[in-house]
Amino acid sequence: MSTIDLNKPILDYNDRLAAENHALLREKGVFVLDLMASPGAGKTSLILATIDALRDRYNIAVIEGDIASDVDAAKVKDYGIPAVQINTGGSCHLESNMIRRALDILDLDALDLIIIENVGNLVCPTEFFLGENAKVMILSVPEGDDKPLKYPNIFQISRAVILNKLDTLPVFDFNRAAFDDAVRRLNPQAPIFPLSATTGEGVQTWITWLSEQIERCDG
Repeated sequence: MSTIDLNKPILDYNDRLAAENHALLREKGVFVLDLMASPGAGKTSLILATIDALRDRYNIAVIEGDIASDVDAAKVKDYGIPAVQINTGGSCHLESNMIRRALDILDLDALDLIIIENVGNLVCPTEFFLGENAKVMILSVPEGDDKPLKYPNIFQISRAVILNKLDTLPVFDFNRAAFDDAVRRLNPQAPIFPLSATTGEGVQTWITWLSEQIERCDG
């Protein structure tokens, strides 16, 4: 019996465009970070904290992916940072062709860092590469320590893992040791950054790591 994988041509096309995006961005010297998380994990809060920490050192832009609305892009623009909103119209992830259209709007010659806020989802974004230098996933404490067991792929493909909303640990039954152990079994190379984007706790360690990645890319 023969089986036809309908996803293969879609992913092949996406990967070709992603490679083109990556080549363009490398030529322009722009580091691209793809942030993935479930809704409410604190992606936008972390982006704003990252902008605060790095805006005097790097020229930054943000690409916002949402099913609908431009709420998050408006928050970024209020910070004086260029932002492009992509509304997927129901799709649970961004694709490389969407990113290319956003890149055509941005002045790449004037940028050092682009942060992509992917659509809130722990499954779909793992399949689609966009031309980024690094995928990083965010899990918030209220979501529970069992997520690496339920959604292993997103932890496996991430260059780093952020545990956000650390300030809520006293409120929720979250086993830090079990979480760290599960992540390290899935992805031993990925550093784990426990932090609170709203209080600032632990953010500097994340910023130091990200800056190192950007500088290494430039080199």
